[in-house]
Amino acid sequence: MQYRTDLAVESLAAARRSPGIEEHRRGKAFSITEIRIADDESGRPLGKAKGRYITLESEALSRFSDDGEARAQELAGELRELLPAEGCVLVTGLGNTEITPDALGPRTASGVLATRHLQQELSGEDEAFLRSLRQVCVIAGGVLGQTGIESAELVLAVVRQIRPAAVIAVDALACSSLERLGTTIQIADTGIAPGSGVANHRAALDAGTLGVPVIAVGVPTVIGMRTIAEDLTGKRPLPLRQDMMVTPRDVDRLISQAAKLLACGINLALQPQMTYADVAGIVA
Repeated sequence: MQYRTDLAVESLAAARRSPGIEEHRRGKAFSITEIRIADDESGRPLGKAKGRYITLESEALSRFSDDGEARAQELAGELRELLPAEGCVLVTGLGNTEITPDALGPRTASGVLATRHLQQELSGEDEAFLRSLRQVCVIAGGVLGQTGIESAELVLAVVRQIRPAAVIAVDALACSSLERLGTTIQIADTGIAPGSGVANHRAALDAGTLGVPVIAVGVPTVIGMRTIAEDLTGKRPLPLRQDMMVTPRDVDRLISQAAKLLACGINLALQPQMTYADVAGIVA
């Protein structure tokens, strides 16, 4: 039985390791595991494409932490390594604001500083600072059921118009371990297929479809009931006619806190001249 997960670190634990896969560990505020897949063939047992998958693990993201600044700075550093050094970046928040476990993307996008328009609109004493800001665009276009438009179609239309150097796509994920539910952030330079972790496959957002690098960022907010049953009993459960997806009871706080952390990390990665106090004030 293949349990649903978007996390490469979980897929690696359940699959046969090939010579084309490297694993590196580091981190201070987070326990960080980076998986590098050399080619698509090596990633096939994991169901993952060639690329880098970085997992940041900590205590529950829904809880207040004294390490908030250190976490945001470490997240920003990991993101910055995957982004092109220059050029406009489009940040897109994927998901449905009407469904709390799926609202991570839009909530994060609302805290990201949009700057592409500022240089044309403001001048004078603010000009020097504004010119130092990287151009950033932000969209959160809803989901297919709300708009009748695939997220990939909407983002592609915007990419063709503004021609960014890269896209950051933020989305809620699914995991297969209770320990990683609401405690983990995954960053990948391979893009994302929205809904894949809950078997709701939508068109992918990646370099192949958009023509620019796509950095995917997400937090697991749901887990399958079958997975929970095996996790608790140590036995493979009887087949269910229909699997259910379960979310933490404090999911409202998880989405709120995780979105603030992701927004702070993205802002710091894109605008390194800003301080944590600057970006924390934006997302407050």
